[in-house]
Amino acid sequence: MSWGRWWFALQAVAGAAWWVLVPTVPFVRTATLGSLDPVLVAALDVPLFVLASAAAAAGIRWAAVVATAWTVLVLLGTVVWATVTREAGWGVVAMTAAAVGSVPALSHVLLGRVRTELVTSGPLRFRTADPDAGPVRHVLGTAVQIVVFWGLFLGVFPLLVAAAETRWRLRPTLPDAVVHDVAVVGVVVFVLASLLGLASALSMSTRGAGTPLPSAMPNRLVVAGPYRVVRNPMALAGLTQGAAVGLVTASWTVLVYAVAGSVVWNCVVRPLEESDLEQRFGDEFRRYAAAVRCWVPRLRPVPRT
Repeated sequence: MSWGRWWFALQAVAGAAWWVLVPTVPFVRTATLGSLDPVLVAALDVPLFVLASAAAAAGIRWAAVVATAWTVLVLLGTVVWATVTREAGWGVVAMTAAAVGSVPALSHVLLGRVRTELVTSGPLRFRTADPDAGPVRHVLGTAVQIVVFWGLFLGVFPLLVAAAETRWRLRPTLPDAVVHDVAVVGVVVFVLASLLGLASALSMSTRGAGTPLPSAMPNRLVVAGPYRVVRNPMALAGLTQGAAVGLVTASWTVLVYAVAGSVVWNCVVRPLEESDLEQRFGDEFRRYAAAVRCWVPRLRPVPRT
């Protein structure tokens, strides 16, 4: 049985267990449904989520479509309900997990694989930068990318996540001293990770004749600066920055956001990127990948090229 069908089997069991707990454990009902009528919700959710997931696990493809569509619809409805009423915050968490799993599981059930290549389509399609552009243009382009991507992924999105955590009453109460100390640690970690990211971006834009953006990738394989000790220093820096923002905001959901970003990057983006690099640079990249690890830095840098 494919992992997509296994996911729907797990989802069916979890959904059935949840509906056993809702009428028997008051906390579960309050935390996940709030003041919603459980009978009305069950009348729709049991056939469209629990039974449809079970049918999908049994290999009925249209049931996988129904279960996934219902999961996404419930997630959107739960987000609106929790935001307006400040109830059922844990219901949002549960349905987010279900939706994140159901969508790729549906792709696997229908197509036999997950179409990860869609991540690098359209404006994010892999293309090399203009080889005739000078280093100043590449540095300026990289600087613009840093401002935009750091502003969105390390500023706007984490603040929205942290605000939702507060609005949905998911934020734990911590002593002020603990919040302060954790924030200080987060600032230090963020600064160090940012320095790594900036050094990596500078090496790529000056030595690689390109930028970190997929649509303007470097024309030369970069083995300089931080790239001499770890294969993906910019990704490592960005993910560490995300975790640091979670510490600064004292938000566990922002930490989850950072971890989720690392999983998506490592499992979806990195294989596509490294496949492109291997296709373009061949043995040069294969030798580099064999000598320099993806996440764990070397104690001794490889020779610069």
